[in-house]
Amino acid sequence: MAKAEREAWITGIGIVSCLGEGPQAHWQKLMEAHPSADSTAFAPFIVHPLAPINLDTQIPKKGDQRQMENWQRIGTYAAGLALDSAGVKGKPDILSHMDMIVAAGGGERDLSVDTTILSGMPSAANPAAFLNERLMSDLRPTLFLAQLSNLLAGNISIVHGVTGSSRTFMGEETAGVEAVRIALSRIAAGQSGIALVGGSQNAERPDLLIIYQFGGINLKDKYVPVWERGGNGAMALGSMGAFLVIEAREHAEKRGAKPLARLSAVVSGRANRQPGTVAASLRGLWDKIKDKVKSGHAAVLSGATGVNPATAEEREFLSQHDDLAVRATGSYLGHGLEPQFPMNVALAAVAVGHGSLFPPCDSTGLERPMSGDLSQVLVTGVGHWRGEALALVERVD
Repeated sequence: MAKAEREAWITGIGIVSCLGEGPQAHWQKLMEAHPSADSTAFAPFIVHPLAPINLDTQIPKKGDQRQMENWQRIGTYAAGLALDSAGVKGKPDILSHMDMIVAAGGGERDLSVDTTILSGMPSAANPAAFLNERLMSDLRPTLFLAQLSNLLAGNISIVHGVTGSSRTFMGEETAGVEAVRIALSRIAAGQSGIALVGGSQNAERPDLLIIYQFGGINLKDKYVPVWERGGNGAMALGSMGAFLVIEAREHAEKRGAKPLARLSAVVSGRANRQPGTVAASLRGLWDKIKDKVKSGHAAVLSGATGVNPATAEEREFLSQHDDLAVRATGSYLGHGLEPQFPMNVALAAVAVGHGSLFPPCDSTGLERPMSGDLSQVLVTGVGHWRGEALALVERVD
Protein backbone atom coordinates (compact mmCIF):
# COMPACT_ATOMS: atom_id res chain seq x y z
CA MET A 1 0.00 0.00 0.00
CA ALA A 2 1.40 3.40 -1.00
CA LYS A 3 2.28 5.75 1.83
CA ALA A 4 0.01 8.82 2.04
CA GLU A 5 1.57 12.16 1.24
CA ARG A 6 2.22 14.42 4.20
CA GLU A 7 0.20 17.59 4.65
CA ALA A 8 2.15 20.84 4.24
CA TRP A 9 1.37 23.89 6.35
CA ILE A 10 2.47 27.47 5.86
CA THR A 11 3.62 28.47 9.34
CA GLY A 12 5.59 31.64 8.61
CA ILE A 13 5.23 34.59 6.22
CA GLY A 14 7.77 37.34 5.56
CA ILE A 15 6.81 39.91 2.91
CA VAL A 16 7.93 43.42 1.98
CA SER A 17 6.86 45.45 -1.03
CA CYS A 18 5.59 48.87 -2.06
CA LEU A 19 2.61 48.19 0.24
CA GLY A 20 4.72 47.90 3.37
CA GLU A 21 6.07 45.19 5.65
CA GLY A 22 4.28 42.10 6.89
CA PRO A 23 0.90 40.47 6.23
CA GLN A 24 -1.23 43.00 8.10
CA ALA A 25 0.27 46.04 6.38
CA HIS A 26 -0.27 44.39 3.01
CA TRP A 27 -3.84 43.42 3.81
CA GLN A 28 -4.68 46.93 4.97
CA LYS A 29 -3.33 48.50 1.78
CA LEU A 30 -5.05 45.93 -0.42
CA MET A 31 -8.36 46.62 1.31
CA GLU A 32 -7.87 50.34 0.66
CA ALA A 33 -7.50 49.50 -3.06
CA HIS A 34 -4.87 52.16 -3.71
CA PRO A 35 -1.98 50.88 -5.85
CA SER A 36 1.43 52.32 -4.99
CA ALA A 37 3.16 53.19 -8.26
CA ASP A 38 5.83 55.78 -9.09
CA SER A 39 5.82 57.43 -12.51
CA THR A 40 8.59 59.98 -11.91
CA ALA A 41 11.68 58.41 -10.32
CA PHE A 42 12.49 56.31 -13.40
CA ALA A 43 10.42 58.19 -15.96
CA PRO A 44 9.05 57.28 -18.40
CA PHE A 45 8.90 53.84 -16.75
CA ILE A 46 6.37 52.97 -14.04
CA VAL A 47 7.89 51.29 -10.98
CA HIS A 48 6.42 50.09 -7.67
CA PRO A 49 9.15 51.13 -5.16
CA LEU A 50 9.87 49.34 -1.92
CA ALA A 51 8.31 50.93 1.15
CA PRO A 52 10.81 52.17 3.78
CA ILE A 53 12.22 49.42 6.01
CA ASN A 54 14.69 49.44 8.89
CA LEU A 55 17.36 46.95 7.85
CA ASP A 56 18.87 46.93 11.34
CA THR A 57 15.89 44.98 12.69
CA GLN A 58 16.66 41.91 10.56
CA ILE A 59 20.29 42.47 9.50
CA PRO A 60 21.85 43.93 12.66
CA LYS A 61 25.48 43.98 11.53
CA LYS A 62 26.37 46.96 9.32
CA GLY A 63 29.18 44.94 7.77
CA ASP A 64 26.68 42.36 6.55
CA GLN A 65 24.48 45.09 5.10
CA ARG A 66 27.37 46.75 3.26
CA GLN A 67 28.55 43.63 1.45
CA MET A 68 25.06 42.89 0.05
CA GLU A 69 23.42 44.34 -3.03
CA ASN A 70 19.93 45.78 -2.54
CA TRP A 71 18.11 42.70 -3.78
CA GLN A 72 20.02 40.59 -1.24
CA ARG A 73 19.17 42.99 1.59
CA ILE A 74 15.49 42.81 0.66
CA GLY A 75 15.54 39.02 0.55
CA THR A 76 17.52 38.57 3.77
CA TYR A 77 15.16 40.99 5.49
CA ALA A 78 12.04 39.16 4.26
CA ALA A 79 13.53 35.79 5.25
CA GLY A 80 14.07 37.09 8.78
CA LEU A 81 10.44 38.20 8.94
CA ALA A 82 9.31 34.71 7.89
CA LEU A 83 11.47 33.05 10.56
CA ASP A 84 10.07 35.43 13.18
CA SER A 85 6.54 34.70 12.00
CA ALA A 86 7.11 30.95 12.28
CA GLY A 87 8.66 31.28 15.74
CA VAL A 88 11.95 29.62 14.75
CA LYS A 89 14.32 32.61 14.74
CA GLY A 90 17.37 31.86 16.87
CA LYS A 91 16.52 28.19 17.35
CA PRO A 92 19.52 26.23 16.01
CA ASP A 93 17.89 22.87 16.69
CA ILE A 94 15.36 23.74 13.96
CA LEU A 95 17.45 26.00 11.73
CA SER A 96 20.17 23.37 11.42
CA HIS A 97 17.86 21.05 9.50
CA MET A 98 15.71 23.68 7.77
CA ASP A 99 15.96 23.37 4.00
CA MET A 100 16.31 26.59 2.01
CA ILE A 101 15.05 27.01 -1.55
CA VAL A 102 15.65 30.44 -3.07
CA ALA A 103 14.51 31.98 -6.36
CA ALA A 104 17.04 34.58 -7.49
CA GLY A 105 17.90 36.69 -10.50
CA GLY A 106 21.27 37.99 -11.55
CA GLY A 107 23.20 40.57 -9.58
CA GLU A 108 23.09 44.31 -10.01
CA ARG A 109 25.43 46.29 -12.24
CA ASP A 110 27.87 49.01 -11.18
CA LEU A 111 26.35 51.76 -13.30
CA SER A 112 29.14 54.27 -12.72
CA VAL A 113 31.70 51.84 -14.14
CA ASP A 114 29.40 50.87 -17.01
CA THR A 115 28.86 54.54 -17.89
CA THR A 116 32.58 55.32 -17.81
CA ILE A 117 33.36 52.41 -20.13
CA LEU A 118 30.55 53.04 -22.58
CA SER A 119 31.26 56.77 -22.84
CA GLY A 120 35.02 56.32 -23.11
CA MET A 121 35.29 53.40 -25.54
CA PRO A 122 34.37 55.31 -28.74
CA SER A 123 37.16 57.88 -28.29
CA ALA A 124 39.83 55.57 -26.83
CA ALA A 125 42.98 55.21 -28.93
CA ASN A 126 43.17 51.55 -27.95
CA PRO A 127 39.65 50.41 -26.91
CA ALA A 128 40.83 47.00 -25.68
CA ALA A 129 43.51 48.51 -23.45
CA PHE A 130 41.06 51.15 -22.20
CA LEU A 131 38.50 48.47 -21.29
CA ASN A 132 41.10 46.36 -19.50
CA GLU A 133 42.41 49.32 -17.52
CA ARG A 134 38.95 50.39 -16.41
CA LEU A 135 37.96 46.88 -15.36
CA MET A 136 41.20 46.43 -13.44
CA SER A 137 41.05 49.74 -11.60
CA ASP A 138 37.37 50.66 -11.26
CA LEU A 139 35.58 47.45 -10.26
CA ARG A 140 35.38 46.92 -6.52
CA PRO A 141 36.68 43.51 -5.38
CA THR A 142 33.34 42.39 -3.95
CA LEU A 143 31.23 43.19 -7.02
CA PHE A 144 31.46 39.70 -8.49
CA LEU A 145 30.46 38.14 -5.17
CA ALA A 146 27.53 40.52 -4.89
CA GLN A 147 26.28 39.45 -8.32
CA LEU A 148 26.19 35.71 -7.66
CA SER A 149 22.62 34.42 -7.58
CA ASN A 150 23.24 32.04 -4.68
CA LEU A 151 24.60 34.80 -2.45
CA LEU A 152 21.07 35.51 -1.22
CA ALA A 153 20.93 32.01 0.25
CA GLY A 154 24.44 32.48 1.60
CA ASN A 155 23.55 35.73 3.31
CA ILE A 156 20.41 34.25 4.84
CA SER A 157 22.54 31.44 6.24
CA ILE A 158 25.11 33.87 7.62
CA VAL A 159 22.65 36.34 9.13
CA HIS A 160 19.88 34.01 10.30
CA GLY A 161 21.70 30.72 10.84
CA VAL A 162 19.70 28.57 8.41
CA THR A 163 22.15 25.73 7.76
CA GLY A 164 20.16 22.85 6.28
CA SER A 165 20.32 21.99 2.58
CA SER A 166 20.35 24.92 0.16
CA ARG A 167 19.12 25.30 -3.40
CA THR A 168 18.99 28.38 -5.62
CA PHE A 169 16.95 28.53 -8.82
CA MET A 170 17.29 31.13 -11.57
CA GLY A 171 14.77 31.73 -14.34
CA GLU A 172 12.54 34.72 -13.61
CA GLU A 173 8.95 33.76 -12.70
CA THR A 174 9.59 30.05 -13.19
CA ALA A 175 12.28 30.09 -10.51
CA GLY A 176 9.75 31.21 -7.89
CA VAL A 177 7.25 28.60 -9.02
CA GLU A 178 9.74 25.75 -8.86
CA ALA A 179 11.07 26.84 -5.48
CA VAL A 180 7.61 26.50 -3.95
CA ARG A 181 6.73 23.36 -5.91
CA ILE A 182 9.88 21.48 -4.91
CA ALA A 183 9.54 22.50 -1.27
CA LEU A 184 6.01 21.08 -1.25
CA SER A 185 7.09 17.92 -3.10
CA ARG A 186 9.94 17.23 -0.68
CA ILE A 187 7.70 17.71 2.37
CA ALA A 188 4.91 15.58 0.89
CA ALA A 189 7.41 12.78 0.13
CA GLY A 190 8.93 12.83 3.60
CA GLN A 191 12.27 14.18 2.38
CA SER A 192 11.98 17.45 4.31
CA GLY A 193 10.34 18.50 7.55
CA ILE A 194 10.57 22.28 7.26
CA ALA A 195 11.71 24.66 4.52
CA LEU A 196 12.35 28.36 4.02
CA VAL A 197 11.24 29.29 0.50
CA GLY A 198 11.14 32.54 -1.45
CA GLY A 199 13.00 35.23 -3.31
CA SER A 200 13.49 38.95 -3.80
CA GLN A 201 13.76 41.60 -6.46
CA ASN A 202 15.02 45.16 -6.56
CA ALA A 203 13.09 46.81 -9.38
CA GLU A 204 14.56 50.26 -8.79
CA ARG A 205 17.45 49.66 -11.16
CA PRO A 206 18.00 51.47 -14.46
CA ASP A 207 19.94 48.48 -15.81
CA LEU A 208 16.99 46.14 -15.21
CA LEU A 209 14.53 48.56 -16.77
CA ILE A 210 16.76 48.91 -19.82
CA ILE A 211 16.92 45.13 -20.25
CA TYR A 212 13.14 44.81 -20.39
CA GLN A 213 12.78 47.90 -22.53
CA PHE A 214 14.79 46.08 -25.21
CA GLY A 215 11.74 43.85 -25.45
CA GLY A 216 9.37 46.81 -25.29
CA ILE A 217 7.49 45.39 -22.30
CA ASN A 218 7.91 48.09 -19.63
CA LEU A 219 4.81 50.02 -18.64
CA LYS A 220 5.49 53.68 -19.45
CA ASP A 221 4.12 57.17 -18.83
CA LYS A 222 0.88 56.31 -17.01
CA TYR A 223 -0.10 53.62 -14.52
CA VAL A 224 -3.00 51.37 -15.50
CA PRO A 225 -4.10 48.10 -13.82
CA VAL A 226 -2.92 44.78 -15.24
CA TRP A 227 -6.08 43.76 -17.12
CA GLU A 228 -6.43 47.19 -18.75
CA ARG A 229 -3.10 47.13 -20.59
CA GLY A 230 -4.18 46.61 -24.19
CA GLY A 231 -2.20 45.95 -27.34
CA ASN A 232 1.07 44.19 -26.62
CA GLY A 233 0.60 44.94 -22.94
CA ALA A 234 3.36 45.84 -20.50
CA MET A 235 4.56 45.11 -16.99
CA ALA A 236 5.41 47.51 -14.18
CA LEU A 237 8.30 46.12 -12.18
CA GLY A 238 7.96 46.08 -8.40
CA SER A 239 10.54 45.76 -5.64
CA MET A 240 9.61 42.98 -3.21
CA GLY A 241 10.80 40.18 -1.00
CA ALA A 242 8.67 37.17 -0.12
CA PHE A 243 9.61 34.17 2.03
CA LEU A 244 7.49 31.37 3.43
CA VAL A 245 8.14 28.78 6.09
CA ILE A 246 6.50 25.62 4.76
CA GLU A 247 6.35 22.75 7.18
CA ALA A 248 5.09 19.18 7.45
CA ARG A 249 2.02 19.10 9.67
CA GLU A 250 3.64 16.57 12.01
CA HIS A 251 6.76 18.72 12.33
CA ALA A 252 4.70 21.81 13.12
CA GLU A 253 2.46 20.07 15.64
CA LYS A 254 5.44 18.59 17.44
CA ARG A 255 6.81 22.07 18.16
CA GLY A 256 3.38 23.58 18.84
CA ALA A 257 3.22 25.74 15.71
CA LYS A 258 -0.13 26.86 14.31
CA PRO A 259 -0.90 26.87 10.58
CA LEU A 260 -1.53 30.10 8.68
CA ALA A 261 -2.79 28.03 5.74
CA ARG A 262 -2.33 24.70 4.00
CA LEU A 263 -0.42 24.46 0.71
CA SER A 264 -2.32 21.65 -0.98
CA ALA A 265 -0.96 21.61 -4.52
CA VAL A 266 1.51 23.22 -6.91
CA VAL A 267 1.50 22.17 -10.55
CA SER A 268 3.62 23.70 -13.29
CA GLY A 269 4.37 23.55 -17.00
CA ARG A 270 6.45 25.26 -19.65
CA ALA A 271 4.51 25.43 -22.88
CA ASN A 272 6.27 26.15 -26.14
CA ARG A 273 4.86 29.64 -26.56
CA GLN A 274 2.67 29.72 -29.64
CA PRO A 275 -0.81 31.24 -30.00
CA GLY A 276 -3.13 29.44 -27.62
CA THR A 277 -0.51 27.39 -25.78
CA VAL A 278 -0.65 29.35 -22.51
CA ALA A 279 -4.41 28.90 -22.20
CA ALA A 280 -4.05 25.21 -23.13
CA SER A 281 -1.31 24.74 -20.52
CA LEU A 282 -3.45 26.35 -17.82
CA ARG A 283 -6.40 24.12 -18.72
CA GLY A 284 -4.16 21.08 -18.41
CA LEU A 285 -2.89 22.20 -15.02
CA TRP A 286 -6.44 22.94 -13.88
CA ASP A 287 -7.49 19.40 -14.74
CA LYS A 288 -4.91 18.13 -12.24
CA ILE A 289 -6.32 20.01 -9.26
CA LYS A 290 -9.92 20.95 -10.10
CA ASP A 291 -11.40 18.19 -7.96
CA LYS A 292 -9.95 19.88 -4.87
CA VAL A 293 -11.54 23.29 -5.58
CA LYS A 294 -14.80 24.12 -3.78
CA SER A 295 -17.12 26.24 -5.90
CA GLY A 296 -18.43 29.29 -4.07
CA HIS A 297 -15.63 29.36 -1.52
CA ALA A 298 -12.62 29.84 -3.81
CA ALA A 299 -10.98 32.77 -5.57
CA VAL A 300 -7.98 33.42 -7.80
CA LEU A 301 -4.88 35.51 -7.07
CA SER A 302 -3.28 36.02 -10.43
CA GLY A 303 0.37 36.75 -11.01
CA ALA A 304 -0.40 38.10 -14.50
CA THR A 305 2.34 40.40 -15.73
CA GLY A 306 0.26 42.52 -18.08
CA VAL A 307 2.41 41.45 -21.04
CA ASN A 308 0.48 40.00 -23.97
CA PRO A 309 -0.25 37.52 -25.39
CA ALA A 310 0.42 35.59 -22.15
CA THR A 311 -1.84 37.81 -20.02
CA ALA A 312 -4.59 37.79 -22.64
CA GLU A 313 -4.54 33.99 -22.71
CA GLU A 314 -4.60 33.78 -18.91
CA ARG A 315 -7.62 36.06 -18.99
CA GLU A 316 -9.25 33.74 -21.52
CA PHE A 317 -8.69 30.81 -19.16
CA LEU A 318 -10.00 32.68 -16.11
CA SER A 319 -13.10 33.92 -17.95
CA GLN A 320 -14.17 30.27 -18.30
CA HIS A 321 -14.48 30.03 -14.51
CA ASP A 322 -17.19 32.50 -13.59
CA ASP A 323 -17.54 31.00 -10.12
CA LEU A 324 -14.03 32.15 -9.16
CA ALA A 325 -13.50 35.79 -8.20
CA VAL A 326 -10.22 37.07 -9.65
CA ARG A 327 -7.64 39.57 -8.43
CA ALA A 328 -4.37 40.47 -10.17
CA THR A 329 -1.89 41.38 -7.45
CA GLY A 330 0.41 43.02 -10.01
CA SER A 331 -2.02 45.93 -10.16
CA TYR A 332 -1.08 46.73 -6.56
CA LEU A 333 2.46 45.38 -6.13
CA GLY A 334 3.92 45.56 -9.60
CA HIS A 335 5.67 42.53 -11.03
CA GLY A 336 8.53 41.01 -9.07
CA LEU A 337 9.65 38.22 -11.42
CA GLU A 338 11.30 35.60 -9.15
CA PRO A 339 9.42 36.43 -5.91
CA GLN A 340 6.04 37.02 -7.58
CA PHE A 341 4.75 33.47 -7.08
CA PRO A 342 5.92 33.13 -3.44
CA MET A 343 4.42 36.57 -2.76
CA ASN A 344 1.06 35.51 -4.15
CA VAL A 345 1.11 32.26 -2.18
CA ALA A 346 1.78 34.36 0.93
CA LEU A 347 -1.08 36.75 0.12
CA ALA A 348 -3.35 33.78 -0.56
CA ALA A 349 -2.59 32.50 2.95
CA VAL A 350 -3.41 35.94 4.35
CA ALA A 351 -6.68 36.06 2.40
CA VAL A 352 -7.96 32.66 3.58
CA GLY A 353 -6.98 33.67 7.11
CA HIS A 354 -9.33 36.65 6.79
CA GLY A 355 -11.95 34.57 4.99
CA SER A 356 -12.44 37.31 2.42
CA LEU A 357 -10.99 38.98 -0.65
CA PHE A 358 -9.79 42.53 -1.15
CA PRO A 359 -11.64 44.86 -3.58
CA PRO A 360 -11.20 44.71 -7.37
CA CYS A 361 -8.77 46.97 -9.23
CA ASP A 362 -10.11 46.58 -12.74
CA SER A 363 -12.61 48.34 -14.97
CA THR A 364 -12.85 45.59 -17.60
CA GLY A 365 -15.27 43.41 -15.63
CA LEU A 366 -12.97 40.42 -15.05
CA GLU A 367 -12.52 41.25 -11.37
CA ARG A 368 -15.81 41.17 -9.49
CA PRO A 369 -16.72 41.55 -5.82
CA MET A 370 -16.87 38.42 -3.67
CA SER A 371 -19.27 38.25 -0.74
CA GLY A 372 -19.05 34.61 0.36
CA ASP A 373 -16.70 32.96 2.83
CA LEU A 374 -13.26 32.44 1.31
CA SER A 375 -11.54 29.20 2.26
CA GLN A 376 -9.45 28.47 -0.85
CA VAL A 377 -7.28 30.52 -3.19
CA LEU A 378 -5.99 29.39 -6.55
CA VAL A 379 -2.69 31.13 -7.31
CA THR A 380 -1.68 31.51 -10.96
CA GLY A 381 1.86 32.08 -12.16
CA VAL A 382 2.21 32.80 -15.87
CA GLY A 383 5.63 34.12 -16.82
CA HIS A 384 5.93 36.96 -19.27
CA TRP A 385 7.68 34.68 -21.77
CA ARG A 386 7.78 31.20 -20.28
CA GLY A 387 6.30 29.07 -17.52
CA GLU A 388 2.78 28.46 -16.25
CA ALA A 389 1.68 27.32 -12.79
CA LEU A 390 -1.22 26.89 -10.41
CA ALA A 391 -1.13 26.50 -6.64
CA LEU A 392 -3.94 25.78 -4.20
CA VAL A 393 -3.84 27.42 -0.77
CA GLU A 394 -6.50 26.45 1.78
CA ARG A 395 -7.65 27.49 5.21
CA VAL A 396 -6.99 25.01 7.99
CA ASP A 397 -10.18 24.76 10.05
